Amino acid sequence: MSFRGFQKSVVRAPQQFKAKFNIGEHTKDAVYIDSERRFQELEAETKKLHDESKKYSDAINGMLRHQIEFSKAMTEIYKPISGRVSDPESLKIQGNPEGIRACEEYEAVVKDLQETLAPELEMIESRVVRPANELMDVIKVIRKTATKRDHKKLDYDRHRATLKKLQEKKDRSAKDEKALWKAETDMEQSTQEFNYFNDLLKDELPKLFGLEREFIQPLFQSFYYMQLNIFYTLHEKMQHCDIGYFDLTLDIEEAFNMKRGDIQEQAEKLSIVKFKTTGLKRPPKYGGAKPAIEGTKPAGLLTAGPSSGSTSTIPAITSGSTAAATRPWQRQTAEPVAVESAPPPYSAMPPAASASAAPLRSPGFPTSSLAAVAAAAKSKPPPPKPKPKALSAVPVHVETCTALYDYSAQAEGDLSFRVGDVIEVVTRTANENEWWTGKLHGNYVKLN
Repeated sequence: MSFRGFQKSVVRAPQQFKAKFNIGEHTKDAVYIDSERRFQELEAETKKLHDESKKYSDAINGMLRHQIEFSKAMTEIYKPISGRVSDPESLKIQGNPEGIRACEEYEAVVKDLQETLAPELEMIESRVVRPANELMDVIKVIRKTATKRDHKKLDYDRHRATLKKLQEKKDRSAKDEKALWKAETDMEQSTQEFNYFNDLLKDELPKLFGLEREFIQPLFQSFYYMQLNIFYTLHEKMQHCDIGYFDLTLDIEEAFNMKRGDIQEQAEKLSIVKFKTTGLKRPPKYGGAKPAIEGTKPAGLLTAGPSSGSTSTIPAITSGSTAAATRPWQRQTAEPVAVESAPPPYSAMPPAASASAAPLRSPGFPTSSLAAVAAAAKSKPPPPKPKPKALSAVPVHVETCTALYDYSAQAEGDLSFRVGDVIEVVTRTANENEWWTGKLHGNYVKLN
């Protein structure tokens, strides 16, 4: 927009605001309003004709290109995975040679069809898309004229309102008389300009509508016959497509199931296609940092094997915010305990605290209690190791626990066990809600 055009748009802004909200008097021409409505329809439909015919041509070309790429992809799938280049057996086709040959034949058929349809698609471009584009150029010029007419109408209404205001003024001064003379001159000029563009459009738009019918009729007829030629060519070419690999006498679904066989069942038997390899309950995940134990140990699998001979910390109870969970084992001297869920691994503890003395911290456990327990743990010396049975003069009563379900070690210091394993309790605390130390299968490991 030029600077002069910007100035005019600023001057017309108040009148344009009044016209938008229907304030004051505005010029209305019923004949032009109807012509403007029909012209907007012509503009929208011409653009739609141009865009849709272009999309149709691109869709046919895209369909043929995608068929060729699909054939190439299937050929690569049928080919075996080659090994070393120096191995002559790597070049030997061990996959599906009949399928590869069928894909290559189908690719040749589609390429031939692409060359056959190229003239028809070019005809759509030259006889439909290009004329529609030319009509859109004509419509753009007419749209500029209609916009010019709207601007002149704003000027006409603006000058008419100014002139009427000055004429109704009773006591006019010399300055008002001069303004009245200027308003009459502007009114006369704006009237001539508005009438010129308004009469021009009212006279020539109906002629354009008549030419529209003459333009659209042969255009639509040509597009119809070109589509028929494309459909007939596609049908005839694919109907006479004779590839021995495909049995066209069978139903599509029946032929598919016959070719596939039991390959789906074989693939589903592979372990790698199963996300979950066991029906057992998964161990809970960590809720915090690792305990203060030197070294690291990978977490156990969902289905742990036989318990390894080691002594480690046994999870006694799961700490929670409202209520403690039950223990994963049952002492032989106590009554059976109902098990609801497996305990989670222990949370992070201070480095100075013992691995079996400090209780778990939970949202419902007060901080003052934690501090008291930690202070008591620091003052207590660690319990002595039990004496070997061979050196003991008197029989020692051994306390054991029976595991009620499987548990996989989650970190260094945990003990993995299976249902029914009898675990010897090495070190225990008076509180059953803490971690104990146990021994399984005769081996003893000292915790750091």
